[in-house]
Amino acid sequence: MANAETLSLYEFFQRFPDEEAARKFFEGKRWPEGMNCPHCGSLSVAETKGHKPMAYRCRDCRRHFSVRTGTVLAESRLPLHKWLMAIYMMTTARKGIPSTQVAKELGITQKSAWFLCQRIRETWLAKSSDADGDMGPVVEVDETFIGGKEMNKHASKKLRQGRGTVGKAVVVGIKDRSGLVRAAHVSGTDKATLHSYIAANVRVGSTVMTDEHAAYRGLHGYTHHTVRHGAGEYVNNMAHTNGIESFWALLKRGYYGIYHYMSVKHLDRYIGEFSNRQNTVSFTTLEFMAETAKRMVGRHISYKELINV
Repeated sequence: MANAETLSLYEFFQRFPDEEAARKFFEGKRWPEGMNCPHCGSLSVAETKGHKPMAYRCRDCRRHFSVRTGTVLAESRLPLHKWLMAIYMMTTARKGIPSTQVAKELGITQKSAWFLCQRIRETWLAKSSDADGDMGPVVEVDETFIGGKEMNKHASKKLRQGRGTVGKAVVVGIKDRSGLVRAAHVSGTDKATLHSYIAANVRVGSTVMTDEHAAYRGLHGYTHHTVRHGAGEYVNNMAHTNGIESFWALLKRGYYGIYHYMSVKHLDRYIGEFSNRQNTVSFTTLEFMAETAKRMVGRHISYKELINV
């Protein structure tokens, strides 16, 4: 967030001093042009006395609802003010923030903080026209490996299949020259996997820059340039993969320095967290928080779903 206006913690509490302020923030982002019933779409709604059983009631379908209905906020017992503060903390922590710290700051258990953070990451997986545009005409593609070293693992967890990338998860990423990033956990670094990921995210006719990995050969419909890292070449005229490699460096600093471990079943959420911060680097803190609130609609994941993925 270095290039955009950052909201200090003091300013955060000035703007959002209580639960009422947080509720109005979420409502303003969900219904910027006027409230409507999330059940039937009716504009005829009424505020309920004491906000019980929920804050609003639809005059047409007669069902109750609140800003939480139909979002990742649903069924959460945490106050909206704590949700908003968690979003703020995850927004301003460029290399990520552990659930243990979130728990201390919010006064909740580590288990609740972990669930809260994963639901916010689930929100960030949603697409947005403001932050997820088309990849530009010149892109860099590279793959990396996420996971602990075999030599550091407990004897019962070692795969005993060698060293290097053994036991690590494969992540492929694409970054265009404007800074937009797409990345995902994939099954391997074979030709079919890498080519299909490029085809799904890069427009035909674009210029694709990669290293000399053999799986990138034979890219059809693209202008393909390579740099030979094995020969000590890192820039070949305009061709390089320095941009996506800088993103890998940030992701791995978060892995080793903050989270220490990213489960394979949740890896895409962590990758999405870092990608989303990269893609909104020009946003102010408030814009980032607003974007997160907008994406919450239609997202939902239960604790059971998370642990049983």
